[in-house]
Amino acid sequence: MLFERPVARTRKERIRRAHTIADLRGIARRSVPRFVFDFADGSADEEVTIARARQAFVDVQFNPRVLRDVSMVDTTVTVLGETFARPFAIAPTGFTRVLHADGELAGARAAGRAGIPFCLSTMGTASPEAVRAANRQGSNWFQLYVWSERERSTALLHRAWTAGFTVLVVTVDVPVSGRRLRDIRNGFRRPPKGERAALFSVGLRTIADAAPHIRWWVDLLTSPPITFASMTEEAEDASLLLAKAFDPSVTFGDLTWIRAAWPGKIMLKGVQSLDDARLAAAHGVDAIVLSAHGGRQLDKAPVPFHLLPVVAREVGADLEVCIDTGILRGDDIVASLALGARLALVGRAYTYGLMAGGECGVTRAIEILGDEIERCMRLLGVTHLAELEPAHVAQLERLVPRAARLYE
Repeated sequence: MLFERPVARTRKERIRRAHTIADLRGIARRSVPRFVFDFADGSADEEVTIARARQAFVDVQFNPRVLRDVSMVDTTVTVLGETFARPFAIAPTGFTRVLHADGELAGARAAGRAGIPFCLSTMGTASPEAVRAANRQGSNWFQLYVWSERERSTALLHRAWTAGFTVLVVTVDVPVSGRRLRDIRNGFRRPPKGERAALFSVGLRTIADAAPHIRWWVDLLTSPPITFASMTEEAEDASLLLAKAFDPSVTFGDLTWIRAAWPGKIMLKGVQSLDDARLAAAHGVDAIVLSAHGGRQLDKAPVPFHLLPVVAREVGADLEVCIDTGILRGDDIVASLALGARLALVGRAYTYGLMAGGECGVTRAIEILGDEIERCMRLLGVTHLAELEPAHVAQLERLVPRAARLYE
């Protein structure tokens, strides 16, 4: 028996010893105030959507093939003409510097080193120029919420393209913002009109609950003010900016001017039906993301993983199909690729790592997912992602839509 030499349990050491994204989630929960953790971890209303999406991945049966030489595996994937080291990207998240002072820059640097795409949100707290400087050699994508004032969206697209972003991710499932009860109960809310410098407001009880997290407070108070960095030239207060960022009048027709304003590839994020996937293909977009917005918009929305096989089969020849929502393990990504996805976008796994330890935590999250992908591939008997096929996966049935009844 060998005894390990005692090691100081610093945050970096705890992150190094994290073996799963769930481990990082636990570290994150202890590292930030409750209202911050709940903002990243929570979903809309009763949080049914995210629970079902997660359960869908739990209800997977893998069908491995044995006696294959899996001494070498290749996890590279080509998406929208670019080749990446692993088949997942960091999904766009807003208010990120609330989670950790380094925010998007930590994610961009970690993604660049790992050879995966980083997607900056319209609601990001780092500018496109700063993200590009942090991830100069990597692939940067820009996520767009279509503003009610179209000329502002056009200016934002020009700014992102000029900064070197290559893919536009148009989020289409937010005509209005979902109701996130954890945030409401924590007093984490939009600032009142006129509070131009503030992106969020918290009550006294929430501040008291957050008081023990000294490190988070020091980082927050000693860092530059948190702003919507892509909108720094706007003169309005934060509340008005948020109100204009989500436009309920957006339709497929808006893809015409978006295509004219953006020279690069276009991906629609938030597709939740086969009919809309077909419409996206008919309108000439390059890719779609089957997404329920991490459960943060419509509660009881369709589960993207359940939609994936039929959507990939029906429109996969016309555009590239990607997926998000509920992905917390590398084998979730492998199962998705087997059923026709080209790429997965991970949001919570990224934010758990970020809250747990900034860039170090994001790097560990990427490592964990990458290691789990490789291990799952070997155990399935495949050496290249292209070898994955629907026969490798069975979706076990738990939630089956009740057949419609006809009444005379």
